[in-house]
Amino acid sequence: MKFIKIEEKELPVNKIVCLGRNYFGHIKEMGHEKNPDPVIFLKPSSSLIFSGDSVIKPDFTNNLHYEVELVLVIGEKIKNANDEIANSAVVGYAVGLDMTCRDLQSDAIKRGEPWTLSKCFDTSAVISDITPINKYKVNGSESISLYLNNELRQSSTLSKMILNPVEVIKFISSKITIEPGDLIFTGTPEGVGQANIEDEIFASIENIGELKTKII
Repeated sequence: MKFIKIEEKELPVNKIVCLGRNYFGHIKEMGHEKNPDPVIFLKPSSSLIFSGDSVIKPDFTNNLHYEVELVLVIGEKIKNANDEIANSAVVGYAVGLDMTCRDLQSDAIKRGEPWTLSKCFDTSAVISDITPINKYKVNGSESISLYLNNELRQSSTLSKMILNPVEVIKFISSKITIEPGDLIFTGTPEGVGQANIEDEIFASIENIGELKTKII
């Protein structure tokens, strides 16, 4: 079991809930149309690693992509949350990387099959240290960015999210129960692209934190 640390408290990570297509720019660059609802998918806790750890490129992909995201850390069990409950459920934030085998995902979508393997491999979810809610609260103006080998690849602000963090939690909790220790990846802005072995990634969100990883 994986654990995350918030100040002096440790929480076991139950599940990683990810939101897809939550930035118009990313929807456009992937050639998709905006759905009435965003896409929800899960990653197992076994996929989780932390800043400074290495991403291991699976031998079954030829097109590994990076996606920087704001991560919400959940501190209580919620279902069908309203604004107040959704707001109080967040106990911290992190910078996250959703690593994706884009070739497997694209092939699965074409066949109308689940694209689980493209998202759930070991080391496919990377997060920074947790910034507790009592130290900083996201307001939506924060910049979010990713550098690949010191070259800026993703640059946006959280204000461009289609659903803001409270709306994300309300939407997800209307479909599935969210539990303490769950991590919610809230979607990525445009600029995603391929990462290869030996590439280094640096990602950050203003006032939240930063992470570093290397592809091996």
